[in-house]
Amino acid sequence: MHQPFTSRLIGIFVLFGSLVIAMPANALDVNLTEDKASFRVNHHNKMIDVRRDQDGDNLVDAMWAKTSRNCPPFCIQPSTPVAGVELFTETDLFDFMEQKVNPGDGFLIDARLPDWYLRGTIPGSINIPFTVFQRETDHPNLIEALNLLGVGAKREDGTITRLIDSVFGDSKKSGHWDFSKAKEVVLWCNGPWCGQSPHAIRALAKLGYPIDKIKYYRGGMQMWQLLGLNTIVPEMEEVLFFNEQDGE
Repeated sequence: MHQPFTSRLIGIFVLFGSLVIAMPANALDVNLTEDKASFRVNHHNKMIDVRRDQDGDNLVDAMWAKTSRNCPPFCIQPSTPVAGVELFTETDLFDFMEQKVNPGDGFLIDARLPDWYLRGTIPGSINIPFTVFQRETDHPNLIEALNLLGVGAKREDGTITRLIDSVFGDSKKSGHWDFSKAKEVVLWCNGPWCGQSPHAIRALAKLGYPIDKIKYYRGGMQMWQLLGLNTIVPEMEEVLFFNEQDGE
């Protein structure tokens, strides 16, 4: 009499096991969008999963829940620091990370100072502090940063070339720099109250960086965290401009 019961019990376990195996290994309850559960982004030559926290009871860290900071300097930022710079949402950022960052056609720039970057950053980001873009033309940090973004010093043009440029203009060249190979960039900082990435964007525009290649993720770290999106703690060797500690 015990054998049929045992057989039925084994059959139930086998059926349950097959159902578990059949379930998708990457099934998530909290997706990024209706049709995207997660994706991978290249973070300093390591592929990192971007996804939201799956704990329905998870709360944002108290630091990012803070509502009031002294203004100035921590004032609510406008939708764009410079006319013509596109405002990015999180879903825009997802597309940019997959379509531009991964193939090396664009850069996601954490414009905060290095001590902030080392506490945690958005996967796929490189750290170029806003102070770098405010440096003098011959400052090695500015030169290194712009070179990384595909910008080089403009060669000395002949008299005829300079005359043609002065008459017809060249939207890809400005002053000291040649922006003809400049990459698309998205800049961000701590949130809608943070002025660090707006400072960087205004400095880039002043240098002559093509406005249509500059994007602004205004939500920054605060909105990224509020949506339960994961961050990554960088390695020390990922910090390119550690001596940039002055500023806000």
